[in-house]
Amino acid sequence: MPERALADLDERLRKWRRPVFVAAGAWDYGTEERFLKELIDYWQHGYDWRRCEAKINAFPNYLVDIGEQRLHFIREPGTPVQDAPAPLPLVLTHGWPGSIVEFLDIIDKLAHPERHGGDALDSFDVIVPSLPGYGWSGPPIREGGAGPIGPRAIGRLWHRLLTESLNYRRPYVAQGGDWGAAVSTWLAHDHPVIETDGAKIGCQALHLNMMVFRPGLDEKTTLTPEETAWMNIVRAGRDAKTAYQRIQDTKPQSLGVALTDSPVGLAAWIVEKFQGWSDCGGDPRRRFSWDTLIDNIMVYWLNANMASAAWLYRGVREEGARLAKGETVNTPTAFMAFPADLAPPPPRAWVERAYGDLRRYSAMPSGGHFAALEEPDLLVEDIRAFCRPFRFGAAND
Repeated sequence: MPERALADLDERLRKWRRPVFVAAGAWDYGTEERFLKELIDYWQHGYDWRRCEAKINAFPNYLVDIGEQRLHFIREPGTPVQDAPAPLPLVLTHGWPGSIVEFLDIIDKLAHPERHGGDALDSFDVIVPSLPGYGWSGPPIREGGAGPIGPRAIGRLWHRLLTESLNYRRPYVAQGGDWGAAVSTWLAHDHPVIETDGAKIGCQALHLNMMVFRPGLDEKTTLTPEETAWMNIVRAGRDAKTAYQRIQDTKPQSLGVALTDSPVGLAAWIVEKFQGWSDCGGDPRRRFSWDTLIDNIMVYWLNANMASAAWLYRGVREEGARLAKGETVNTPTAFMAFPADLAPPPPRAWVERAYGDLRRYSAMPSGGHFAALEEPDLLVEDIRAFCRPFRFGAAND
């Protein structure tokens, strides 16, 4: 990133206008005053963007145009093992308010497990795209020019990225949480493995750490007592945690103007979610370093794409894609249930209503919305364990 962008940021941080904090110390009103002041102080005097830049650039980065859509992605080829199947292609998809920063510390573990005390037979070709409108990808493109698109359309882009741009002639695996879960689910639903010109191509398996799909229920559906209790808990907490969704799926452009102009405003909007959606006991520093929090914010700030990132919330509403009554996603699926996510994870019975081939349901002892940052080892091991039968067959797992 150009030095002038960092100089401009420094000046804006020095001149930020402090609002009146009506409830100092209370995260219930939004980002807490003392936490924000400490974050900004570190951002000004202790943070080094070039460190993060080098961490990103330690992996091969690419830009590709698929139709009119420009996409950024990282691709780290896995370790090949003689006389063993080639590394499985694995596409990791982030959500909001995340970015590729979430995955930087697990890419090498997944691609080269032997470097981290694991077995090279578990290696993946790891592909980490930036969602359209996020990071270094271009703004989302739909017919007629730039504008909101939904996760189903992004799933189609991912399939083309893997099969056309990267030319994979073997099945791949999709993983994600938040919007990444929606994109990965549509990818699995719309692009199952098929045989084309003697090669099997498509999504072979789906690994999720959040469920954003609603099953296709009808008036005859009877929920289990566990499902009913879970739905009551989710409904009770929905208003307090999802006001941001109503803004971003109705007037994302107005919010985007403000947060593209103010780095402190952007930070306050984002870190509030890291506080409320993680297993941090009320203090984000228990889970995330200042550097990690600011690295993620910087991806939004330096690319000036908070507005285009928020378009996805409007895009999913305009896309209107959902499962029909009785319809399921039939790709083999694994689900990790993290206890401190944005909403409590659903019981297994609810997940099975949407995912007809749920092969693994893992209740985690800790962790929240940002699985790759909060519990990276648990996430990596669950992905490896789920994928082994697809490499070698269940009898050899």
